[in-house]
Amino acid sequence: MSGDDLQVLAGGWLSDTHHCPSPNQDPRPPGCEPQLIVIHGISLPPGHFGGGWIDALFRNRLDPTAHPYFRAIHDLRVSAHLLIRRGGKRVQYVGFCRRAWHAGRSSYRGRERCNDFSIGIELEGTDHIPYTGAQYRVLARVIETLRRHYPGIDDDALVGHADVAPGRKTDPGPAFDWRRLRALLDTTTAP
Repeated sequence: MSGDDLQVLAGGWLSDTHHCPSPNQDPRPPGCEPQLIVIHGISLPPGHFGGGWIDALFRNRLDPTAHPYFRAIHDLRVSAHLLIRRGGKRVQYVGFCRRAWHAGRSSYRGRERCNDFSIGIELEGTDHIPYTGAQYRVLARVIETLRRHYPGIDDDALVGHADVAPGRKTDPGPAFDWRRLRALLDTTTAP
């Protein structure tokens, strides 16, 4: 598997990806480059896949009357850099060179405010429903592309949201197969 066909374009946008810009972003601190990838899981409403609800949330357009769950979250101002849908389609909301609002209160190896130095990738899913093969394959290609473009992202700088916000967040959850992802990454980086 090779990510050679994927490229990070001007402004930090991924090639061959649907771009759906979110207003929930701002500049990274001066001199701060991506050094960490944070994997998330999301479904809206919880446990339901497909539709435009994730796009609506990240673009501040979620209708609070469309589902009872949305009343509690419609005023959140959140985003991620990238979403990988169940079938593998990529949707990008924020250029990688900018700060997406995905990790919230967070810490990685004693460093606070992970949004400053991380890239947030959402997988359409839940903590307890297995993610799809297409999602793992696309995620590995994206990670390979990001590591090539941002050399500050070490091989071990790959965590779940629960790892940087323990006790507050649980995603991507026990359904996420880290060994499967690492095996795919090993095959993409083999000489």
